[in-house]
Amino acid sequence: MTAFERFLETFFKAELIAATAPKIVSGMGMTLLIAGLVVATGVALGLLLAGLRSYRIAPVSAPIVIFADILRAMPPLVLILIVYFGLPNVGVTLSGFAVLWLVLSLVLAAFAEEIFWAGITSIRKGQWDAARATGLSYTATLIWVILPQAVRLTVPPLVNRTIAITKNTALGTVIGVPEILNQATTAVSFSGNATPLMMGAVAYLVIFIPVVMIGRMIERRLAWKRA
Repeated sequence: MTAFERFLETFFKAELIAATAPKIVSGMGMTLLIAGLVVATGVALGLLLAGLRSYRIAPVSAPIVIFADILRAMPPLVLILIVYFGLPNVGVTLSGFAVLWLVLSLVLAAFAEEIFWAGITSIRKGQWDAARATGLSYTATLIWVILPQAVRLTVPPLVNRTIAITKNTALGTVIGVPEILNQATTAVSFSGNATPLMMGAVAYLVIFIPVVMIGRMIERRLAWKRA
């Protein structure tokens, strides 16, 4: 057997590809579901926290800043393990799916809050003053004047951070979530061959390359609108 044939046997074994494909496809569905939920909840929570912080009320702003700093500093895997194995000791038991969704959503929210906050503070004070001069309340000014501009400015960095965090769905394998990596490593343990891992790698490329391309397109589209 030549070196190339050994390579194909190790990473692209035809019978293993056929046998493992349904499980990898199932894992892709789980990965997409978790990623979608994480993006929706994480971005929404981050925007809400940034909006609350803009009121500059110390008892409100301080916990938000602490939350963002801690969640951005902690490795997601450590948080996942703490929540999954720690909460049952205080009477709270969550499924692996719920833990992965919760932790990644909170991590994304922490980064999104800082990104949105940077966008809000980048809007010139004259925008606030002009809106308030028309009779708008502070909240109305924030919602209808400031946030639309801030969100538009923050889309490129937010997209990049979102992609980085949603790829952490692979961490679900350590708590038994049947996403791509979990399905691939389980298949490897039964087959003793690396083909399922290669299939998993291809599955991640199929999911995330279009997302990266869409993110790049959004960056180009919004670049001329930046302040």
